[in-house]
Amino acid sequence: MCGICGFVGHGDADLVRSMSDAIAHRGPDGEGEQCFAPRDGMPGAGLGHRRLSIIDPTPRGAQPMSYGDGRWWITYNGELYNFRALRSELERQGHRFRTECDTEVMLALYAQHGPAMLERLNGIYAFAIWDDERRELFLARDRLGVKPLYYTSANDTFCFASEIKALLPVLPHRSIRRDALADYLTFLWVPDPDTVFEGVFKLPPGHCATFRDGRLDIRQWWDMRFEPEERPMREWAGLVRDCVGDSVRRQMLSDVPLGSFLSGGLDSSAVVASMKTATDDVTTYTVGFRQEDMGAEIVPDDVRFARRVGRDFGVDYHEETLQPAIVDLLPKVVWHMDEPVADPAAISTYLICSAARERLTVMLSGVGGDEIFAGYPRHLAARLSRWLDPLPRSARARLAGAIDAHVSLGRPGRLRGPRRNLLKLARGLDAELEQRYLTYCSYYKRSELDELLDPDLRGELAGHDPYRRHRDYFDRVSGEHWLNRLLYVDLKTFLPCLNLSYTDKMSMAASTEVRVPLLDDELVALSGRIPADLKLHRLVRKYIFKRSMDPVLPRYVIRRMKAGFGAPLRSWLVGDLRPMIDDLLSPERVAARGLFDPVAVRRLIADNDAGRTDNALRIWTLLTLELWQQEFLDRPASGRAPVLGRVA
Repeated sequence: MCGICGFVGHGDADLVRSMSDAIAHRGPDGEGEQCFAPRDGMPGAGLGHRRLSIIDPTPRGAQPMSYGDGRWWITYNGELYNFRALRSELERQGHRFRTECDTEVMLALYAQHGPAMLERLNGIYAFAIWDDERRELFLARDRLGVKPLYYTSANDTFCFASEIKALLPVLPHRSIRRDALADYLTFLWVPDPDTVFEGVFKLPPGHCATFRDGRLDIRQWWDMRFEPEERPMREWAGLVRDCVGDSVRRQMLSDVPLGSFLSGGLDSSAVVASMKTATDDVTTYTVGFRQEDMGAEIVPDDVRFARRVGRDFGVDYHEETLQPAIVDLLPKVVWHMDEPVADPAAISTYLICSAARERLTVMLSGVGGDEIFAGYPRHLAARLSRWLDPLPRSARARLAGAIDAHVSLGRPGRLRGPRRNLLKLARGLDAELEQRYLTYCSYYKRSELDELLDPDLRGELAGHDPYRRHRDYFDRVSGEHWLNRLLYVDLKTFLPCLNLSYTDKMSMAASTEVRVPLLDDELVALSGRIPADLKLHRLVRKYIFKRSMDPVLPRYVIRRMKAGFGAPLRSWLVGDLRPMIDDLLSPERVAARGLFDPVAVRRLIADNDAGRTDNALRIWTLLTLELWQQEFLDRPASGRAPVLGRVA
């Protein structure tokens, strides 16, 4: 992976270099800039690149790279898994290549096919191509948004970059987008194409754009399709198993050391098992936290499962128990995330990438299996709640009230998870499917959000709907099976804006590339053809994926309770982070910001302390936001990344 940036309009090499310096951590192996002077009344442009060498690590692969006698130039972040087949096809059409890397293939494809080249790609990427003859910039992002791409316009200059911090030098001022703040609080992140920065946007996944004559034209070039086919279950299981194996082997392409994360869960174990069919030399990394830190969590620790899988498959297994200096680490993680994303899994992702970087440059991850095969508890909750739909709405409301009145969170520990899920299930029982699912995906009801906000901000946001993007996606697939509608919304929101976002930023903070074979283009397309009742079969989540792995994985992996991926957040909040919470979320600081009601914030913390409610993620959200404001709104942009050292 790499870091990319550039501009069209007013700028020079100094601007490109300052943007590139801000994302130096994304590419420690090389850097480059290329500028194009204004010509014939057309604006100038510049491209910047930071290189993490993966394929053809020789100087021949340096970027920005040119093609066609200097007409086309590219700055590219990603991996093209089918580039060798595409290269052979282009060679038959007369193209000649001077490197062994996929970057040159991308350029030749664009020269041959223009934007239609995107349909031929199987990979993860964000890139920009400058056509110096047409004075036109072409931007594109991969189908599911594995790699990020941000943009802004200021002072008649259009700028883009892999991370927002590279855009800060061109922003006339930095401010929070107040309606996006409501989105952030509701979901822990902001849906595409918005960001919490005023004037900064994300190019959505599966979209491309052309900037010419001062105008940005954006269009969607790919969308998820559901076209269920009738086949026997055993045939589907075989197809999934074969496709997973092909995806993993395809994504093992690398000229530098490559390994895999291993949690001992279904997804990562399936990836490791598929790697073992391709090579005996498989290196895995597992991180865990101390038992005393995990005592207050609602999910079990992964380590004992990962250890067993590693032993059964005979991998080169590496395991580390971590005790991070969270007070020092959290502000640096917030800096690398750019915009606030309040999931403590970002911490764990950085820690495991940092540990793996001592031996490996590329890691395979099991991210994405839950989104394409229906693996989240909320998918099961939607199934359970649908069984109650024949009841009158008033009866469902009474049932929800009874659950709320008689079920409490209880003492901290692992039983809190099922109780919390039951309470959340009850909150949506009297709503229709769409609103019910959105309730499961959010962390505040509207009334709770209004109670938290400062009265002036509450009035300003009175007509704002945090679910507007989600509702648009639901409308796009209104005729599909109810489960596929939920999966579609997840693929468009939760997956790129949360899981893939922190995976990219945290791996890049450690100068590590993470690939996601369970989101390979061919496997995602296959999942769209599988009938919905084979994804969530009765009460079994990821049913067809589990059946596909029956001949491959031990039963203890397939039958294991889903643990999720996180960190000992609750222990941190009452331990190391408590002084920071008391300081940064004090009534005085909250009042000075003018965003939240200080009394409501104090009550939220007090209720969590007393065990009346589990407000851990809500507190983490506010703490992350305050650190983000200090770093990005209160301080001038430094252009340099803080050092994220080895943490253990």
